[in-house]
Amino acid sequence: MGKLTTALSTQRALSALLMLLLGQAATPARAGISVVGGLSRESVVRPGARTEGRIVLRNTGSETQQVRVFQTDYRFTCDGRNDYGEPGSTPRSNARWLALTPSQLTVPAGATESAYYTLHVPDDPTLTGTYWSIVMVEPIPGQALEPPRPDEGKAKLGLQSVVRYGIQIVTHIADTGTRALRFVDRQLVATQAGQRILQMDAESTGERWLVPLLWAELYDAQGALVGRFEGGKYRIYPGCSVRYRVDLTGVPPGHYKALVVADNGDDHVFGAQYELDLE
Repeated sequence: MGKLTTALSTQRALSALLMLLLGQAATPARAGISVVGGLSRESVVRPGARTEGRIVLRNTGSETQQVRVFQTDYRFTCDGRNDYGEPGSTPRSNARWLALTPSQLTVPAGATESAYYTLHVPDDPTLTGTYWSIVMVEPIPGQALEPPRPDEGKAKLGLQSVVRYGIQIVTHIADTGTRALRFVDRQLVATQAGQRILQMDAESTGERWLVPLLWAELYDAQGALVGRFEGGKYRIYPGCSVRYRVDLTGVPPGHYKALVVADNGDDHVFGAQYELDLE
């Protein structure tokens, strides 16, 4: 469908929603837990500072629901992998700065309850940039709270889906931390739907998160601008990477120069230039 060559390269994020399958008999959903507000809590603080917050849970179902609240670390890569490691296991985790209570909630039908957290940043002058972790909210299936009921001569196996919410707790140390982005891979991809996609993988190599909007400007052999094509806007934590997809389906075949720009919405803009052949 075409080829892509590099001419020049220059420097310049969930909610987390998991579906878990549990070995329980499938039942209709009679309780529905949701998180009130966004799935990200962000604060800008200095070393030694202390902040507090709460996570409000609503039960929209018809039965009382037990909910487990716990912490994990969080990393992701452009190939779609998500790593929910032990709290404090990643270099930029703030999980050990968090005190979370309670670890289990009872939310009556039609009511709301809250989990509370306190974040105490260490009084360490070497802290710089962005630190983060996840607070997980997981409904406990009713069957998990009941003792097993033996049934002579019969074996039962079923599945029940449970929605788990991840609330990202993000801490920025004042306005510190380098901001850097690296394009680690790019390729032209043809989809089964007949689309032609410029796929760009970008990694945050600095100390502070980035939220860049990416676009590609195409120029023809005469240097005329053919168009600007956007690839989306994503949050990228330090050491994490994302995949942008720029749709070039309507561009006529030919040889082009592609200027790829990732604009963080501030003074930090990153770019790369490629030669692009569309067949």
